[in-house]
Order: sequence, then structure tokens, then C-alpha cells
Amino acid sequence: MVRTTDSIRTHAEALARREPAFARLIEQHGVPEPRRSDRGAQTLLRTIVGQPVSVAAARAMWCKLEATFGTPPNLHLLLAASDEQMRAAGMSRQKAGYIRSLAELVISGELILDDLPEDDEEAIALLTRIKGIGRWSAEIYLLFAEGRADVFPAGDLAVLVELGRLLGLPDKPSEKQLRELAEPWRPYRGAAAVLAWHSYNSSVL
Repeated sequence: MVRTTDSIRTHAEALARREPAFARLIEQHGVPEPRRSDRGAQTLLRTIVGQPVSVAAARAMWCKLEATFGTPPNLHLLLAASDEQMRAAGMSRQKAGYIRSLAELVISGELILDDLPEDDEEAIALLTRIKGIGRWSAEIYLLFAEGRADVFPAGDLAVLVELGRLLGLPDKPSEKQLRELAEPWRPYRGAAAVLAWHSYNSSVL
């Protein structure tokens, strides 16, 4: 869990005992604040709407979507909407397709977001059936909406760059290399990613 103050501290301290780089990071920047998202379709809809635009643009698009399809947006209305209605709500044809994919999977019962498989890889495989939701988006959802402690978005650029730097690697590692390096951090790899973001953001301020 990385969604409460106590859990992120417990997991960060466990990592610090295993890897000196994390101990140094915590000493320099402290333990990050917890971060959480709501479980359910609304969070995944926000993910789709926010790709790949600025935070301000995503917020404006989300407001327009809610104004047209309800707060939160009604999946049945989204599934039935025409391209013209979607466009009027600020959604491109591509985003409209992604939104319909999510709505169809949830409404049909093929995707039950309150009952995803306990196995992380199985849950990722199910989430990535949604068009527009790749592995990274699925991992972020599981980490922050479900609080799965060992989900590790190793393909995230900031995680790759910062963990490579913290570990003293000569070059940015590949995703495969980082996953191999992170094996000893189980079952706290989610906290390793959160610490990497914390360090990265603290360094660029």
C-alpha cells in the first residue's frame, strides 16, 4: 500500500534497509506523501481523457465531458454517443473509441473493476483490454486506485532515469534491466517507484 502515510513510510523504510540508495534518498528528501486515486471507471476515463495533453487541457476536457454526459460521466450514455456528440464534448475520434471500449467492457461485465484478479499480471492483462490503456496506465491504476504494494511501473521514464541515477548506473537502464534490479525489493516495488518520483520531482524543483 502506498495510499496512507503509515503504509508508505513502512514500505519506504523496508526498502531503505535493503538498498542504501533508498536510505540516502529518504535522508535527503524525506518520505513522500501518500497518493491515491478512486477505484472504478471514472479514474480510467480520466486517464483516457488526459492522454497526452497538459493537466489544464485535461481538466477542461473533463469538465466538458461531465457537462454533456453527467457527473461522473454515464457509461451507458457514453457508449451510445455518436462521434458528433463526442466531438462536441471535446473528444477526438480516437479518444471516443477508447471511451467506448471502456464503457462496453464494464457494461457487459467483461471488466469488473471491483473484482479484478488478485494476481497483478492477470489484472494488468485484463485492464489492457481497454483500448488506450497500456501497461503503464494499468500499473498506475493498480498502484494508486487499488493500493497494490508490489506493482512496479518500470517503464515510466522518470522511474528509469531516477533509479538509474540513484543506483549509480552509467546509463539509463532498460525496463527489463530495471525489473531485474528490482527483484530484491519485492514486495515493496510500488514504494520504490513512488520514491523515485519523489526524488525526481525534488531534484527538478
